[in-house]
Amino acid sequence: MLDIDPLPSSSATANAAQDPASAAARPSRAEAEAAVRTLIRWAGDEPSREGLLATPARVVRAYEEWFAGYRQDPAGVLSRTFGEVGGYDDLVLLRDIPLQSTCEHHMAAIRGVVHIAYLPSRRVVGISKLARLVEALGRRLQIQERLTSEIADTLANVLQPRGVAVIVQASHECLSSRGVRLHGVSMLTRRLLGEFAQEPRRQEILAMLAG
Repeated sequence: MLDIDPLPSSSATANAAQDPASAAARPSRAEAEAAVRTLIRWAGDEPSREGLLATPARVVRAYEEWFAGYRQDPAGVLSRTFGEVGGYDDLVLLRDIPLQSTCEHHMAAIRGVVHIAYLPSRRVVGISKLARLVEALGRRLQIQERLTSEIADTLANVLQPRGVAVIVQASHECLSSRGVRLHGVSMLTRRLLGEFAQEPRRQEILAMLAG
């Protein structure tokens, strides 16, 4: 489990949420397709046979979807907020947000759900934006621990709420399809910030998110 911390500083959160690929030179589509052909040959097949002729182009198009998060600004997803909430200042909780990500160690799929809760200070964000935040950070090469922190820290930095709680529960194909080949195993990570790191809010939110 991740440590439970106070709300992060703006600079720390900005560094955590920045695009890690921003400084890298992006290969051309032709170079990417050539790399796929090399992997096909490495696997033991022949990329020039009929069934594989279009595979490199398909894989590159799939990568554009799977890693679309590199072209999104997580903080920008939350930029439009609302202040007319009728004085509401209690829990906002969105459960079971679908997660699709990719393990950076083996480039295998990570699949699961994310639960997000926050305590508004002055403003709230549209609930669809919470799901878009998960997508923007999930559709990158990730490890679950860092993903959990990035979701929580970005939300805390942009909205400045009184508390943030994020729980991620996911299965990892790098565990089920290779190595020890364990099936039916899921991993749970969490990050609690601000008031959610303190009692009695801590036990309250953990009970709600686990229920």
